[in-house]
Amino acid sequence: MGEKIASYKDLRVYQNAMAAAMEIFQLSKSFPPEEKYSLVDQMRRSARSVCANIAEAWRKRRYKAAFVAKLSDAESEACETQVWIEFANRCNYFNVETMEKLDNMYNHIIAQLVKVIDEADKWLIKKK
Repeated sequence: MGEKIASYKDLRVYQNAMAAAMEIFQLSKSFPPEEKYSLVDQMRRSARSVCANIAEAWRKRRYKAAFVAKLSDAESEACETQVWIEFANRCNYFNVETMEKLDNMYNHIIAQLVKVIDEADKWLIKKK
């Protein structure tokens, strides 16, 4: 933690999750109309939820269990997003290169979340 983190927006894991979610948003615009209320919604929802759970975790740093629980939710949503990415690839909405790029992005995000969870005490708000 060399740089000053004043907000969840300063966290690299949040920035990476936001970038991945926005990439999914752009790519899913080209999916067929019949996927609008199924795969597109599910994929966008889970990708956005990673970001939202990180933000919620940031505000729960007074309580380790609550902080870790929200980060765990973010990790689960990231993994769910990987499943939707695989579906998009198998339905031929993504090519293999796009699927692998997105899957690698989410593997990195998951690794970052696991690291924060493992080092949760460093992030907690200390009582004065």
